[in-house]
Parts: sequence; structure tokens; C-alpha cells
Amino acid sequence: MSLTYLGFDFGLKRIGIATGNADTLTVMPLCTVLNRNGTPDWQPIDNAVHEWNPAGLVVGHPVQTDGTDQQITPHASGFARRLGKRYDLPVHRVEEHYSSIMAADLIRNGRQLGTRKQTQRQDIDKIAAAVILERWLSRQTDAQP
Repeated sequence: MSLTYLGFDFGLKRIGIATGNADTLTVMPLCTVLNRNGTPDWQPIDNAVHEWNPAGLVVGHPVQTDGTDQQITPHASGFARRLGKRYDLPVHRVEEHYSSIMAADLIRNGRQLGTRKQTQRQDIDKIAAAVILERWLSRQTDAQP
């Protein structure tokens, strides 16, 4: 059984994608795809699912800090449902509080250390997907006896 998962940071303009391994608890940002008028560019997502053959998919669930929905929440939920139907894989949702802020901090720290040069907006999206996936993977480990 595959221990690989794909994580998604859903946005109205872009969707970040990352991969991770439940056994090693490692994650890696993959790419960012465009989301135009509510229609994702499915080809790169299809390619990632085919290449990584994941056991499941993890989608960031955007909610306010008090747990109430944000304006984007129904769109992210719809995307999660479409993923499940399209790939016939389990889709897990995890709150995504501050994932983009954490991604921006990681990029900023990398620049300060000299390991990152230029940064583009899509870098934040795919790194945020890695943050979301890492959060979900660590919670799965914490839940095990």
C-alpha cells in the first residue's frame, strides 16, 4: 500500500500541490496550477496523481480562527469533492490556518540564509500545500497508539 499523499492549497487563482510520505513524514512542494473561473488546470493534477500514485489526497480547509467558514470555504470544499470523484481516492481535509504565512516565512528565511533567490507567488502556493500536508501527516502520526 502506498504511503504517499498529495496535498493541495486551494485558491481562487492558483492551487499549490505537494507530495509527502506518511512513513518518513517528509514533504516536498511540487507545482502550482492555475484555477480559472473555478476550473482548475486538471492536466498537471492528473500528471501528479499518475506519477505519485497516492493513497489519498489532502486539501486545506479554509476557516476562520473561530471555526466558521470563510468566503472561499465552499469553493475549497467543492474542489475536494471533485478530486475525490475524479480520482476515486480518499480526500482528507485539514484546517489550513496560516499556511500561506508560514510558507512566506520559510521563503523569507531561505533568502536570508542565501538558499533562495527570487520568489514568485506560485512558490508560496506550493510551499503552503507542503505545510498543509505536513500538518495532516503529523496529526496522523500523533493519532496512532
